[in-house]
Amino acid sequence: MAPAMLPLLRRAWAAAASSRRGTRRCSLGACCSYRLRDALHPLWQSPLTIPGGTRQSPINIQWRDSVYDPFLKPLKISYDPTTCLHIWNNGYSFLVEFDDSTDRSIIVGGPLENQYRLKQFHFHWGAINDWGSEHTVDSKFYPAELHLVHWNAVEYPSFEEAVMEGNGLAVIGVFLKLGARHEGLQTLVDALPAVKHKDTVIEFDVFDPSCLLPSCPDYWTYAGSLTTPPLTESVTWIIKKKPIEVDEDQLEAFRMLLFTSDGEEEKRMVDNFRPLQPLMDRTVRSSFQVRHLLDTEAQPQGHAEQVRP
Repeated sequence: MAPAMLPLLRRAWAAAASSRRGTRRCSLGACCSYRLRDALHPLWQSPLTIPGGTRQSPINIQWRDSVYDPFLKPLKISYDPTTCLHIWNNGYSFLVEFDDSTDRSIIVGGPLENQYRLKQFHFHWGAINDWGSEHTVDSKFYPAELHLVHWNAVEYPSFEEAVMEGNGLAVIGVFLKLGARHEGLQTLVDALPAVKHKDTVIEFDVFDPSCLLPSCPDYWTYAGSLTTPPLTESVTWIIKKKPIEVDEDQLEAFRMLLFTSDGEEEKRMVDNFRPLQPLMDRTVRSSFQVRHLLDTEAQPQGHAEQVRP
């Protein structure tokens, strides 16, 4: 990471810590009080960049421009359902948090040189089904995107230190598309009314997030960043090629959550995604050989030319 970035990142962390004084510590990054205005979240209504940053996320993945890497290994995922702890509405998304004090829930292989521990997972979604995902594929959007956040416990003693390092984090991204009801997700959806308001937390134990992963092993990978402040360029992204299906009621359950605390004017939790960032000189590698015209199932259906607000 460029030395010139460190003062800005430290200030971003300090500002976030100040805004969270007396509340839970956030492993997502953006835990301040945000207010929805128009379609674009206020966090992104003015430029928020890292000076000298060259690997910001999210990006648009171009099928034809991705490079097949035959040396990419299969991604091995081993999650212990008993490490699941809580669901927390942090005022920007809801986080499902895990016990990361040991190597009971880990990923290894794929593009990773070390094993990484699961810290939490969360989603990003839109007010309607025409947008919501952070990453796009050939400029097409999905209604939502799942992020499973892991950290490199082999090289770093804590999540907070891993966040600041180039190989500190590994995030699995999974697109959600409209279709059949997802039975695994429904267990989580049923619990969401209890965390409707910002800063509400409930116990949520014995949940296996591998049920939210597509069966297809294919993925794209690239070097990127967090998509919430402090936007550190510490993430190895692993974006699954195949989406999972969820139904309209399940997406609506996400949209019933609130950015605001109990007693404040209600602001629906929608459009909590960061706008696309330039690819610059990065390469997106794929674990599969591109069959762009034949593999139509991996492409989002409908609204092919929708433009995100």
